Amino acid sequence: MSTLREPSASMSYAAALRSALERAVRGVPERDLAAATESLVARYRSVAAASAPILASPVHVVAYAAYRMPATHAALSRVLRDVASALAGSGLEPRTQLDLGGGTGAAAWAAAGAFPSIESVTVLDQVGEALRLGRDLVAEAPTESLRTARFERARAGAWPNVSADLVTVSYVLSELDPGQQAALVADAMSRGRVVVVAEPGTPDGYARILRVRAALLAAGWRLVGPCPHELACPLGEGDWCHFAARVNRSAAHRRIKGGELSYEDEKYSWVAAVAPDATVEPDPATTSSSLSAARAAGRILRHPMKRKGFVEFQVCRPDGSAGREVVSKKAGDRYRAARDAEWGDAFPR
Repeated sequence: MSTLREPSASMSYAAALRSALERAVRGVPERDLAAATESLVARYRSVAAASAPILASPVHVVAYAAYRMPATHAALSRVLRDVASALAGSGLEPRTQLDLGGGTGAAAWAAAGAFPSIESVTVLDQVGEALRLGRDLVAEAPTESLRTARFERARAGAWPNVSADLVTVSYVLSELDPGQQAALVADAMSRGRVVVVAEPGTPDGYARILRVRAALLAAGWRLVGPCPHELACPLGEGDWCHFAARVNRSAAHRRIKGGELSYEDEKYSWVAAVAPDATVEPDPATTSSSLSAARAAGRILRHPMKRKGFVEFQVCRPDGSAGREVVSKKAGDRYRAARDAEWGDAFPR
């Protein structure tokens, strides 16, 4: 899945979300939105735990939604499509979603686009205004599961007794101290069969993802992605595993962010895993579970270098190593697949 293209289902949800956001910003003075956005940008560039709710006012909530939701939705759509692909045929098709710290609901929109099987959604967050806006945004959403999504107020460490097939935690951990981060991940694991955690694609964001990955593996969970193995991360010091999703900016989005381009690339890191007791049915096309088969090809870690007659990749491999791989024109169908492959895709077999 390229950073330059999206499946039609994701495009339709992205367009519906953009329309909902444009309705939300109407009537809010642009000067107020710009000021609130500037303060949010400054906060999100900090990696310290938040001492107070970041979304401090209704204007901050609307500004956050207009400024961050398109990018967060694009990243999570890419992540959840990869998870859906890995789970296909495994018997783990989610019908319920729980989004912890989900704010205005970007992960709910992304999950609806990736998993048509989802029938009910619950979003939990401590900021009442964010939840109110989330309810408004889904009022005219493309699917019934989104239109009837529950947005409920709750604090980390005091979540209600709710469980789901799919539990998402996205762009939340940076707001918490290490102890709170570990507790939130434990809460997610206690409530779901599939857990997906996404963070900004920065060195500190990936450091948090590595801690989540370690906690999942220590608890016996099986990785779904992006790793093609469950060994130690092979990347050296100064490198980190991250990917990118292309975001088409609306006119309102460009004005609020002060950008001129019609797009931006959202960098993100992620990990997803399946609970130890979750049933995984064998894939008839392989001799192993579909999760193992989905991981077998490796993961492309950078934009491929497409030369005349060959394509060069940086790949994380199933044996726990990472490095250079080349597919030449002599490989036939594999070469044609390699020409289409993009950063973040499975390495062509």
